[in-house]
Amino acid sequence: MTTAAIAPPLMTAPTTRRGRVVWGTTWRVAVAALVGLLAFGAILPEDPELAGGLVALDFVLGIVAICLLPLRRSAPVPMAVAIGALSGFSVLAVGAAVIAIISVATRRRWPEIAVVAGASAASAALYELVNPAAVEYPWWALALTGLGLYGALVLIGLYLGGRRELLTTLRDRAETAEREQVTRIEQARATERTRIAREMHDVLAHRISLVALHAGGLAFRDDLTRAETAGAAEIIRDNAHLALTELRDVLGVLREDDAESGPPRPQPTLADLPALVAESVAAGTSVRYDVDPQVSAEIAGLGVRTSRNAYRVVQEALTNARKHAPGQEVLIDVAGHPGAELTLVITNPLPPTEPRTGGTARPPGAGLGLIGLSERVRLAGGTLAHGVGADSRFVVRASLPWPT
Repeated sequence: MTTAAIAPPLMTAPTTRRGRVVWGTTWRVAVAALVGLLAFGAILPEDPELAGGLVALDFVLGIVAICLLPLRRSAPVPMAVAIGALSGFSVLAVGAAVIAIISVATRRRWPEIAVVAGASAASAALYELVNPAAVEYPWWALALTGLGLYGALVLIGLYLGGRRELLTTLRDRAETAEREQVTRIEQARATERTRIAREMHDVLAHRISLVALHAGGLAFRDDLTRAETAGAAEIIRDNAHLALTELRDVLGVLREDDAESGPPRPQPTLADLPALVAESVAAGTSVRYDVDPQVSAEIAGLGVRTSRNAYRVVQEALTNARKHAPGQEVLIDVAGHPGAELTLVITNPLPPTEPRTGGTARPPGAGLGLIGLSERVRLAGGTLAHGVGADSRFVVRASLPWPT
């Protein structure tokens, strides 16, 4: 285990919300005070008689205006109106007025901008009426100058507000995209888990049901000869071995990135139907199947995916019949032609309702086999229906697309 030195954090602007608020208020107050002092010093009256009360009033009003700046977040419009009114009588409040006007303009609400402009203009007009001797230029020149300066500040605020909204939108989009990516990953994982579970069920249910059937026979029957017992044990061993082998093959197919496991064994298709039927017959299930001659002739051209899905349908139907209707004959009918669909119909009589007094134990079932099979067929573009028909036979009917 290695350790790495951790560099001390750089001195940057605070990253927490509270820290950003304090930092933003601090530098704005500092800038407002600096600008106000520069303006205050530039127009300080040279006549000592004039510099008395007016300077004191200007200074007090300017300090009040600067102290109002921290309210820009909680009450931006009242704060801007008050500072605008004070700036008409105080040069020291000019810096605070600049900050207040820009802050209101960043909200991009024209009624608020107009209210602040009216307060500033009314204050300037009132100052001219109260002290006309202090005004050296015509009113229209002052109005145009004030309008130009105010417009420039509003444009700056609109730009900053638009940029802030853009950054907020981009951040929200990035967070939304990240959440959607996490959701897609979780959905992909769930889909993969479902696919693995479906394949494992299709592979294991058939083999394990055969194992359970013969193991139950050994447990309930004490009249078997030594040769019959050995034969049943051999079937159990072979099916357990095949279950492990097929499970390994399925997992090898699902793990496409596992290059060291070698080429997986081909998955069974509809061409392996005779072997599947032979296994069920050897296990004691009577099976009769009829494959349409056209299907037999065209089976080589049937798509691998469709052929494998058809095999799984028959396999699950046989497993289901062996679990829930042991000893009943199963009929399999396969028909169809290219350009239409492949149809599979598997039927078996319902089991007798009398209570069981002996025989083999039925393997437990969760009822998920046909559900998973329905999902498999649906994903392949087909349909699957199952239930009890009018002749009291359980029917599994599947239709799979058979493209040309």
